[in-house]
Amino acid sequence: MPLYEEIEIEDMDYDPKTLTYSYPCPCGDRFKVNLEELWDGEDIADCQSCTLYIEVVYEEEDLPPLPDDSDDEASADKEKTLTEDVTEAVQKLSVNDSKA
Repeated sequence: MPLYEEIEIEDMDYDPKTLTYSYPCPCGDRFKVNLEELWDGEDIADCQSCTLYIEVVYEEEDLPPLPDDSDDEASADKEKTLTEDVTEAVQKLSVNDSKA
């Protein structure tokens, strides 16, 4: 893969929904690298349509923080508790129906 250019991260576009930095490629597509890869020290953004890639020049302190996964864990815990509550309620109903 041939290096196309070194690009400062400030010159790239950032999409907070996909957590992806991108930069126009001369082939018409875009070079892309995601935020997690940058936090992991990966500084290469490649183009999916051709063989070119860019080297992203950045400092970690310039990166936005990674999203907090604790919200997902809390949501999963709530869902598990709710499922357990519903299961318990169904079991109680089943016991009550068999007594009647």
